[in-house]
Amino acid sequence: MASMAVLFVKTPDSSHSFPQLRKTQLNLNPNSSLSFHSRNEKKSRRQLRVSCGLIEPDGGKLTELLVRESLKNDKNKEAMSIPRIKLSRIDLEWVHVLSEGWASPLRGFMRESEFLQTLHFNCLRLEDGSMVNMSLPIVLPIDDSQKQRIGESTKVALFDSADKLVAILSNIEIYKHPKEERIARTWGTIAPGLPYVEEAITNAGNWLIGGDLEVIEPIKYNDGLDRFRLSPAELREEFTRRNADAVFAFQLRNPVHNGHALLMTDTRRRLLEKGYKNPVLLLHPLGGFTKADDVPLSWRMKQHEKVLEDGVLDPETTVVAIFPSPMHYAGPTEVQWHAKARINAGADYYIVGRDPAGMSHPVEKRDLYDADHGKKVLSMAPGLERLNILPFRVAAYDKTQGKMAFFDPSRPQDFLFISGTKMRTLAKNGENPPDGFMCPGGWKVLVDYYDSLVSSGNGKVREAVPA
Repeated sequence: MASMAVLFVKTPDSSHSFPQLRKTQLNLNPNSSLSFHSRNEKKSRRQLRVSCGLIEPDGGKLTELLVRESLKNDKNKEAMSIPRIKLSRIDLEWVHVLSEGWASPLRGFMRESEFLQTLHFNCLRLEDGSMVNMSLPIVLPIDDSQKQRIGESTKVALFDSADKLVAILSNIEIYKHPKEERIARTWGTIAPGLPYVEEAITNAGNWLIGGDLEVIEPIKYNDGLDRFRLSPAELREEFTRRNADAVFAFQLRNPVHNGHALLMTDTRRRLLEKGYKNPVLLLHPLGGFTKADDVPLSWRMKQHEKVLEDGVLDPETTVVAIFPSPMHYAGPTEVQWHAKARINAGADYYIVGRDPAGMSHPVEKRDLYDADHGKKVLSMAPGLERLNILPFRVAAYDKTQGKMAFFDPSRPQDFLFISGTKMRTLAKNGENPPDGFMCPGGWKVLVDYYDSLVSSGNGKVREAVPA
């Protein structure tokens, strides 16, 4: 899979500055041609101004939190003399996110003021009075005994499960962890069965610790996929190398079918029609925590490789990389985080579809969120004014053409909607979807994954939640 991405050497600088660009809001109406309008002047149409260069990160620069090489020995010695905290897998994923600047301008785990702004306003106010979007709390829980051991110390050392030093957290602040309020405001429900809540909140400590993060080494997982975990700085270098004058991001946590590909290739075509010379796609699968019945990252990356190999997407205009964030399944609240992080990676267009970051209600037989609220929230979210939102056009399998096509409401009888649940059921049973639904190589990877569960004795897979 080495052809799918290009690695770069990280610079030793802690931040990168970029020129400021003026951006417009892009509205894709499924029943109309591509049109552009200013978010603050919704009724006035104006000609798109195509500009070169990448959108600037939130706060004007990437906030990278890696320790300089010359200071590493001193930091390792310092860590031996201060209280220590052992990180969970999800904690480590958040360290990864913070260290590379995905959450710029955040400089570490949130202190209480940042936590409260995120929880109540979905944004952070900067020192200059400006606001950036921040819809998910990025916090580090500790329990009573850890709080007692920390005592009056102003620093703590963070270690992974193998007792390897990961980072130092300085100028710390410890405050109460209001679990019920956090869950209610993030997910809109406190119903039992929310995957991230059960994994990372319910049994977590009753305190949160925030502070300035200094990460000793780049986070690696040694799972054969680290070469695809490109940081925002590395992605920006790649977009610049490819002379991209627009970057449109597509996040997914599922295998790519030809309907997805149609949306991505059609988006590029429309951007070209509007005057861009070289729009580049960032195909950006989520690589952090996902629920147990989602297809694992390693299999998804194999499937994405086949999509490029089979020519469904053009490798020359597609960058495939892994987004390291954990998944919350928090619908309209979470999709703001997904969009904001892609700004920091250089994307000025974000494709959003039906029920982004959503899931079925964990107790009742219905979707947890309204399917249209995610894209509506993105178009209004504070701090995302510079990002152009690209709503999905509905794609389905056109039986008359034998391929995925945009749905035509004048002839609904000709279209077949294949849900994520239906797709996974077919793959589990070793059955094939209609020709033209997914490239053969990609489909084989999906079938092989479910076959591997049976051969390993884990054939009883919970029914997947529609994505």
